[in-house]
Amino acid sequence: MAGNSFGNIFKLSSFGESHGKALGGVIDGCPAGIELDLEIVNKELNRRRPGQSEIVTQRKEDDSVEFLSGIFEGKTTGTPIGFIIVNKDQKSKDYSHIQNSYRPSHADFVYDKKYGFRDYRGGGRSSARETVVRVVAGSIAKMLLKDVKINAFVSSVGEIRYEYENTEINFDNIENSLVRCPDNKKSDQMVELIKSVKKNGDTVGGVISCIISGVPIGLGEPVFDKLHAELGKAMLSINAVKGFEFGSGFKGSTMRGSDHNDSFNADGTTKTNRSGGIQGGISNGMDIYFNVAFKPVSTIMRDQDSIDSDGNEVKVKGKGRHDPCVVPRAVPIVEAMSALVLADYLLLNRVSKI
Repeated sequence: MAGNSFGNIFKLSSFGESHGKALGGVIDGCPAGIELDLEIVNKELNRRRPGQSEIVTQRKEDDSVEFLSGIFEGKTTGTPIGFIIVNKDQKSKDYSHIQNSYRPSHADFVYDKKYGFRDYRGGGRSSARETVVRVVAGSIAKMLLKDVKINAFVSSVGEIRYEYENTEINFDNIENSLVRCPDNKKSDQMVELIKSVKKNGDTVGGVISCIISGVPIGLGEPVFDKLHAELGKAMLSINAVKGFEFGSGFKGSTMRGSDHNDSFNADGTTKTNRSGGIQGGISNGMDIYFNVAFKPVSTIMRDQDSIDSDGNEVKVKGKGRHDPCVVPRAVPIVEAMSALVLADYLLLNRVSKI
């Protein structure tokens, strides 16, 4: 199977399945001498872990990481960083009913057709459980990005939207919300919607927004390796993501150039930031901001029409423990993937000129 690595210099390769013994990764290209704060790594893992609240899956995993190499006396050595996260609470019997059937909108069908074999327990390699590896690597990337602040938050669940544009966002309030929305009123409404949807055996999607400040000018390349293109690839690699827009996004397509252009100040900053901190594929020093759209979780506790591996029509219904809405737990994943991109491009930028 190809496609298990991400990055050029700061590169993550991941392994493991949802119901296997463990998941893990190897980070290549991390510079030596970075002081590793395990408390920060565990904090990031706790933000992503299952069972953290009543509105997420109740699978109980402490998601503690064990580092196997690349760290000595609390600092990175510059050699490959190997690590694992052991699975402890997998219940494979919850998936025995789909051993020969395909769940609608899951990877089951295409996975089986591509490889001729699949691990049906929780989706195997295609499960969102794999993202725990990205969070570990992303937390280390954040330590490399000392002056960069990455803040992701939930800006919508279903039809409930937090209009954060042109408002003062209290980033400190994000972790006080079960759904990780910094606006208290909207947060409460989102939580109630998720509870209602869950009660009805259904699921709901949402949007995660991300604002990145402190990015130096010059990250990204002007042709194929544009910074926003790599951020888009990173976000679209996350399970359940269906859309990505940065800066003015689709709204920008309705504007005139005279209204959309960002005029310069004398110090090189811009008076507006419709470019979203990236121009010509290269960071311009302004805040980078983007939205990531997540579909409703495909596993629902209702009968759905499907087929089995012989082409027979069957009914499929979800069993076990699943998220009614993925966005609360996906916030740290969005941050982690952002950090991986920026860390990689920061190191790439060091060889762009003498």
